[in-house]
Amino acid sequence: MSRTTTARAGRRAAGGDANRWAVLVVLCVSLLLVALDATILHVAVPSLTENLNPGSTELLWIVDAYPLVCASLLILFGTLGDRIGRRRVLLLGYGIFGLASAVAALATEPWVLIAARALLGVGGAMIMPATLSIIRTVFPDRRERATAIGIWTAVAAIGAAAGPVLGGFLVEHYWWGSVFLINIPLMVLILPLARRLLPESRGGGEGPWDVLGALMAAAGVLGCVLGVKRAGSGEPLLAPATAAPLIAGALLLVLFVRRQRRRPHPLIDTRLFSRPAFTTSVGCIVLAMLALVGLELIAVQYLQLVLGLSPLETGLRLLPLTFAAMAAGATGSYTLRRIGPRRMVGWGFLLTAGAVLLLTLMGQNDRPLLLTAGFVLLGFGLQTTLFSAYESMLSEAPARSAGGAAAIGETSYQLGAGMGIALLGSVMNAAYAPGLAGVPGVPAAASDAAANSLGEAYQVADRLGGTAGEALHTAARHAFVDGLHLTLFTSAGLLLAGAAMAVRLPRVMECPVDVEAAVEEAAAEAAAEAEAARAGAAKAAAGGSGEAGPEATEKAPGRVADGAGRTAGERSAGERTGLVGPGMVPGQPAGSPGDAGAPSVPRRRPDAGQAGTMSGAVTRGR
Repeated sequence: MSRTTTARAGRRAAGGDANRWAVLVVLCVSLLLVALDATILHVAVPSLTENLNPGSTELLWIVDAYPLVCASLLILFGTLGDRIGRRRVLLLGYGIFGLASAVAALATEPWVLIAARALLGVGGAMIMPATLSIIRTVFPDRRERATAIGIWTAVAAIGAAAGPVLGGFLVEHYWWGSVFLINIPLMVLILPLARRLLPESRGGGEGPWDVLGALMAAAGVLGCVLGVKRAGSGEPLLAPATAAPLIAGALLLVLFVRRQRRRPHPLIDTRLFSRPAFTTSVGCIVLAMLALVGLELIAVQYLQLVLGLSPLETGLRLLPLTFAAMAAGATGSYTLRRIGPRRMVGWGFLLTAGAVLLLTLMGQNDRPLLLTAGFVLLGFGLQTTLFSAYESMLSEAPARSAGGAAAIGETSYQLGAGMGIALLGSVMNAAYAPGLAGVPGVPAAASDAAANSLGEAYQVADRLGGTAGEALHTAARHAFVDGLHLTLFTSAGLLLAGAAMAVRLPRVMECPVDVEAAVEEAAAEAAAEAEAARAGAAKAAAGGSGEAGPEATEKAPGRVADGAGRTAGERSAGERTGLVGPGMVPGQPAGSPGDAGAPSVPRRRPDAGQAGTMSGAVTRGR
């Protein structure tokens, strides 16, 4: 069977050759909304604080409720979509997201906004894995799927970067609730399009859905992410509020994995992690996010507090990073076909490490060309790595487990982001705080307060005034730049470790035949021909003497009998594709001992994983 036939089978199941690109547009708009909502609130925090007057703990939960809930529920809703239908879960996620946006925009109390943000997290957790798993189903041909994932990752980069810019515009011209209100017209537009265009798809669906296992996974991820976020905010790692959720979350995840291994129909097929390409891809996503999120956070502080740029100027300085990431996503499919996953991920990590080392030349003074070059290399390298890692991870998983695989990838993304803030933030603090000890003329209490952050150091320096204030201001700037350099070196080390990890990925982009999709296409064609044959026979019988004799059978459309006296509509789908013949085992050529003269061999539907061993399949070489 040709690869073209196989790809056509998946496209036909998805609703036609043209519709699959319309489906991609709908999915990318969905992802854009979720990515925007992750960052758009940051610039609205001062305005909503002035209007709602939340306490420090309430403000923390307003910001963190969305990412915490979203990260913890990705596995639950990703695997639920595999069971009950990914389109169904996605449409429900749209509804919840739109409702939560309306509640958040009109909130008058902090607790209402916290609840709405948590509900937004529920909707986001339904949408994110569903978009990626539907792409896996709609684009069975790996070449086209690579192009689709490249566009998908580029849209994610656009959403994350555009969030603060769009949020700043809305808050400046309207009020803080408008950052949520813009979701509603977009949802009203996209919901009917999604109902019409998106195909329904499911996984295996065997056995009952493991509700207890899904809840264990949700609680485990929530505990880990919460503990990592607390560590990233500066709390000691061994403090009860940090260590308790970390330990409890890790324990629950271990129990979840053990439970999945024992169950005959697990939520997530843990055997995926025995595949080097899948495990390596997940690890590369975590390492890439470790480097990216921490660096972005520190870069924003450097641009605003050290170089003195305004928020708008800071956003403009970061635009080259976004444009480079978009370019990497748009060209990723071509690059992946030319050089393969191993070199693409490895070179992406090396390029990013080179960009990070270049940025160590940053100092007290503004160097626009250096920053622009570093950000371009950083954005292109990291997006190249993320694209090829996502593509390899999703292609390594069978179509029936697409939701679970997508959920694993998105959870890895969230965990990597949280750990990046915690790890690189800790490195930054460890290098920054000692630089403020013993500043001439500055009391010890003032030095301790200034050691919390560079922004607070400037406030303390302004209160002190005079020579002592100026000395503290200068010392804080120098300490921050020294800490930034150490953080960049640490990040480069992580990126080089990712490049070394990439050697476990395949050398070439493999495109095996999707046997499962081809057999499903043949079954649909056989059913259609059988129906046509029955209709033709009935018509011939009605027009004749009432008896459908041999002549009527011969004239009936589609009623050409084979040597065994069976019609085309009665032959099995496997025989029609050439994969299974009469009395043949899958992959056995015609005329072999398995033909009609040989003892009967039970035929079974070939699994997609057998594609490398079947006649006409592409060998899955490493």
